[in-house]
Amino acid sequence: MYWKTLFSERRLGDTKKGNAFSPDRSNFEKDYDRVIFSSAFRRMQDKTQVIPLPESDFVHTRLTHSLEVSCVGRSLGKIVGKEIIDRNRLKKILSVPDFGAIVATSCLSHDIGNPPFGHSGESAISNYFKNGNGKKYEELINDKEKWSDLINFEGNANGFKLITKSGKSVGGGIKLTYTALASFVKYPTKSYKEKSERENYKDNISFKKYGYFQSDKDIFYEIFDELEINKIEKYYYSRHPIAFLVEASDDICYRIMDFEDGIRIGLIPFSKGEDLLREIVGKDFDSRKYSAIKDKRERIGYLRAKAINRLLKECSDIFLDNEKDILKGKFDEQLIDNIELKNTLYEIEKISIEKVYKSKNVIQIEVAGFKVVGGLLDMFIEAVNDLYEFKNRKTLRKEKPLSDNLIDLLPEQFLSEGKPSEDLYERILQVCEFVAGMTDTYAVMLFKRLQGIELPK
Repeated sequence: MYWKTLFSERRLGDTKKGNAFSPDRSNFEKDYDRVIFSSAFRRMQDKTQVIPLPESDFVHTRLTHSLEVSCVGRSLGKIVGKEIIDRNRLKKILSVPDFGAIVATSCLSHDIGNPPFGHSGESAISNYFKNGNGKKYEELINDKEKWSDLINFEGNANGFKLITKSGKSVGGGIKLTYTALASFVKYPTKSYKEKSERENYKDNISFKKYGYFQSDKDIFYEIFDELEINKIEKYYYSRHPIAFLVEASDDICYRIMDFEDGIRIGLIPFSKGEDLLREIVGKDFDSRKYSAIKDKRERIGYLRAKAINRLLKECSDIFLDNEKDILKGKFDEQLIDNIELKNTLYEIEKISIEKVYKSKNVIQIEVAGFKVVGGLLDMFIEAVNDLYEFKNRKTLRKEKPLSDNLIDLLPEQFLSEGKPSEDLYERILQVCEFVAGMTDTYAVMLFKRLQGIELPK
């Protein structure tokens, strides 16, 4: 791959090929604003990061997490970008702020497709089709690749769907540049993989999950081919190099910030948290300044800031040291797994899993979330299928089905001229997108009302 072809300000649907520079503000900077002002991004303010439906107003939501990741990503992008631009003589086509803006935008949108209730929301959707009422659709869809999308529902692929849409969509017509879209994709491959393929690429971090649904594969190919990103298989590409920086920014934030959440709400002992964060800060630790801070929460905040700064430097060094192999597609690992401090970070992650992610309250709400997500899928999939049959006169009923009332709750983009999609897979995927777009609070409220547990106020 070559840096000169990896940067394009073109957007999906543009007739002109190549870059379209603006004297005031580049399209890469506009990308950031498009995400910020989208309805899909705004809904993340009430989506779980770690603690579902938190009673504390301190802990992170998907929105605050994404904003923090974008800040770290912008800094990491500028550090790396300055060196990359100098090394490759790119000043005529790209600025350091643009490089930082691309990383920041992809960081800002990296969780935009995630369902309510954190990662358990993804599991709930997958489980509905694997083991729940949705299993009955397997024979009707009769396509192993499409079915794999459903039984392995992936927030990353749903996010790609959102940010490539235009017009009336759940994402509000975000329509980012090709470079921002490609940088967003951590897993540039499809969901269905043969056993031999899984074995061949088992060590590749970019092959671990998948990045697009079958409904969006043509868009994916168009973007990656346009940027001349290395193709490994027909359906599997190398990552855009910037995706490594986006992943590193997320890794830094979720490991350090989730750990800080755990300390602040008392799930992790202060002394243990202090020791591990000081270990990361290392020689940058200022004992005089630290001693002057009396509040424990402020002390943790100081250590968190210093730790992130150290990790930024470590990750930027790893990226720059491996630049050539990244461009050749030979480097396919997490940057954070290659730094000197990786063992300390593993310890932090282990404690967070034990004390925070698996805490009693988190597990209880996640279990309840399974029932909420599964119940909503059941009701709305039945509704769109009933309406499809009624519109196509595949039923003897002359009146609209009772479930038609639910259709009024679906956003317009799921109906074309008042009719659901002709394709069952598409209809189901649209309902999954609708449910995944809900906030935690709205999902619980809607489920309770549709089940008759609670009436509208």
